[in-house]
Amino acid sequence: MEVKENMSVLDLIEEMGKSGVLGAGRVSKATQLFADSIKDEDTSIFLSVAGPLVPGGLRKIIFDLINDGFVDVLITSGANITHDLVESFGGGHYRGISADDEELQKHGMGRIGDVYTKSHDFEVFEEKISEILSKIAEKKKIISIREFLFEIGNMIEDENSILKIAAEKGVPIYAPGIIDSMLGLQLWMFTQDKELHLDAVGDMHELSDIVFDAKKVTTVLLGGGLPKHYALASNLLKGGVDAAIQVTMDRSETGSLSGAPLEEAKSWAKAKAGSNLVTVIGDVTIIFPMMVAGAREIIAR
Repeated sequence: MEVKENMSVLDLIEEMGKSGVLGAGRVSKATQLFADSIKDEDTSIFLSVAGPLVPGGLRKIIFDLINDGFVDVLITSGANITHDLVESFGGGHYRGISADDEELQKHGMGRIGDVYTKSHDFEVFEEKISEILSKIAEKKKIISIREFLFEIGNMIEDENSILKIAAEKGVPIYAPGIIDSMLGLQLWMFTQDKELHLDAVGDMHELSDIVFDAKKVTTVLLGGGLPKHYALASNLLKGGVDAAIQVTMDRSETGSLSGAPLEEAKSWAKAKAGSNLVTVIGDVTIIFPMMVAGAREIIAR
């Protein structure tokens, strides 16, 4: 590989492609597959997001992909939704703090790696989300998770919110593990004296229709966990995805889904025979911005 002065991101990725091996080759293949999937009008893109990617700096990147019509379905953890809402309600994520974790707790700080949160921001979140939950409960007592998130998105004023832009663009958000988050905790607390029920099965009625209506599906899997499985398993109904990109640091030796090679999905009919599968081992917060930048350059040619 040759690194030259004034190279663009795509220039560097193409140099990686010329090497064609190890992580460099995989980043190049993943970037090209991502761009090809976006350009193909017959391909629907399912983006699954696990891990702290909103606190980790990818909020605007995901927002822009939805805004530009590059994502057809978003599947995410409840935590990323919570953190999107924290910022929508005026809170933030902080860096450059050095303190013992027990001291952080005493001062109302939570830590995610080297990202920090303030308990005050979550207190504002609790107040604001309670108001939104009350408004939703006035309209419906039983609601699917997708509808629930759509309603929240329509009530947010923050123009940089992932939930808001998804609601505006009609991009469905699925969060099958939503109860395992601060948003889920607030929902449980709300239902102690009010009535509002989430219908998780209701999501599958809609999602199965999306799968069957799609001519082709490419899944872009950032991290593993439940979002990864939900994105792949929903496509089992139609024989599996046509293509998939996985960016992960999890290992396969334990047999966990998060580290499972994409090829394993073929045995479950979650990926079709002959499907185009690319796994990149690395930090999503490094790899995915490079992929998006490179793919955007390819599309703009």
